[in-house]
Amino acid sequence: MSDQPWLKHYPPGVPSTIDPGQYQSLAQLLEDSFRKNAARPFSVCMGRWMSYQQLDQRSAALGAWLQRLGLEPGARVAIMLPNIPQFPVTMAGVLRAGYTCVNVNPLYTARELEHQLKDSGATAIVVLENFAHVLAEVIERTPVRHVVLASMGDLLGPWYGRWITFAVRHLAKMVPAFKLPLGDGRSVTPFKQVLAEGSAISLKPNQSTPESIAFLQYTGGTTGLSKGAILTHRNVVAAILQAEAWFTPALDRIGDVRNTNSIMALPLYHIFALTLCLLNIRWGAFVTLIPNPRDIGKFVEVLKQRPFHLLPAVNTLFNALLQHPRFSTVDFSQLCVSQAGGMAASEGTARQWLKVTGCPMVEGWGMSETVAIGTNNPVTAKEFSGTIGLPLPGIEVAIKSEDGISLQLGESGEICIKGPNIMQGYYRQPEETARAFTADGYMRTGDIGIMDERGHTRIVDRKKDMIVVSGFNVFPTELENVISLCEGVLECAVIGVPDPKQGEAVKVYVVRSDPTLSEEQLARYCRESLTGYKQPKYIEFRDELPKSNVGKILRRELRAGK
Repeated sequence: MSDQPWLKHYPPGVPSTIDPGQYQSLAQLLEDSFRKNAARPFSVCMGRWMSYQQLDQRSAALGAWLQRLGLEPGARVAIMLPNIPQFPVTMAGVLRAGYTCVNVNPLYTARELEHQLKDSGATAIVVLENFAHVLAEVIERTPVRHVVLASMGDLLGPWYGRWITFAVRHLAKMVPAFKLPLGDGRSVTPFKQVLAEGSAISLKPNQSTPESIAFLQYTGGTTGLSKGAILTHRNVVAAILQAEAWFTPALDRIGDVRNTNSIMALPLYHIFALTLCLLNIRWGAFVTLIPNPRDIGKFVEVLKQRPFHLLPAVNTLFNALLQHPRFSTVDFSQLCVSQAGGMAASEGTARQWLKVTGCPMVEGWGMSETVAIGTNNPVTAKEFSGTIGLPLPGIEVAIKSEDGISLQLGESGEICIKGPNIMQGYYRQPEETARAFTADGYMRTGDIGIMDERGHTRIVDRKKDMIVVSGFNVFPTELENVISLCEGVLECAVIGVPDPKQGEAVKVYVVRSDPTLSEEQLARYCRESLTGYKQPKYIEFRDELPKSNVGKILRRELRAGK
């Protein structure tokens, strides 16, 4: 497949390659945009705007404050924030200061948070106070020494911001009580104080190289614990430029790409939204931040406020919007790209979306390990294809056998990928890294697929047992490890089952050591131990589980209903 058949089917104007060498680092990309677009709007959140100049000044202040702490170059800084202005300010500040961003899901349980902070070696964290009670549970067992504590309204203006913070704390009661220990040299500093103190300090020049680590992006672990994908500045710059090249044909009708309004409802800690946010900065465009996309009613009202052009979402979010009675009253006349990713897109949802909005859902495929970029259907497509599309500029996809031999077009094998956006490996996990790559440098994805003569790839199965719940990867081994610790559980097995709303749902089969263990007790234990999307939707007790002759539990038998 060395002839790269997909190149002949690129939309007009899309290049075959990109040049990530045009930037020394993400800091250079950010600062270049800040300089060119200072007077332009960067984001709107809850009706309050932030300009590129404000993003520049605030991120420089935060970066200078972090440098004053004396963190070593490349130090890991955790970011535990939802889609509020503090997120891009923090991300840009960490990168500009020469440190590494460690994105953390704000809905993590204490167990999940502790693992990520320990594994990454993060010595500082920026956290929204709503989630500080979880951090308080584990901080003494982690390397974290410096906590920056954000409140919801910090960057929403002096009066409105104070009101939002008050409402979140006292009316909605969304900030559980917490006490962060200050022993062992730890510090806790309010976000606004950090910006005030940092604004009086000069940000030192950035020493990052293209090979410096920009992000440790954690992804589910087949061994039961999440792994940090090492994404360098060059990896992320490449992904931004690949996305730009691919989306440009659809945005021609906007004219000046800086006028693009991209809807950021997917969480920015997730690689999909993160990459598109950085692309918008490269363009000098603006983003609409949606802090709580689960409130579909408020989300729809935000969509009605101004024209929008780029809407990235997972299939479940597209579906939830379609189900809302007021969604059909939204003005879709400016919508150029409805980008589906994170999970398989449903043809039924895609048909309904096109009928209501007039804008086809364009399905793509990528992973944390590929900076979200891999393959995508052409943005000029007029209908749903049922494939994951073509490799993006600079990317090679090969369908390989178990022993790493490239197969012919039309043959089924593991989808393997190579390109400038592919991770360097898993952080401090050389054996996992070695297993992830073929001898000729392709990364194994664990997905089984078939490529046709046009270069379009269709996923037919998963090599791994990964479950995809609303776009989030769930690995059975992790859940089994946690559930097996519940009192009264002898052994268990987790599989994914089809779900009309989430794509897949988690089902656990349990053999009890204590026959009095109830479904309600086990469900309560799971709620306390696992993030919402990882919690089993179905629990089934059995006398025994199907096993191989060496005693390995056979999940495939359970999936087959045996």
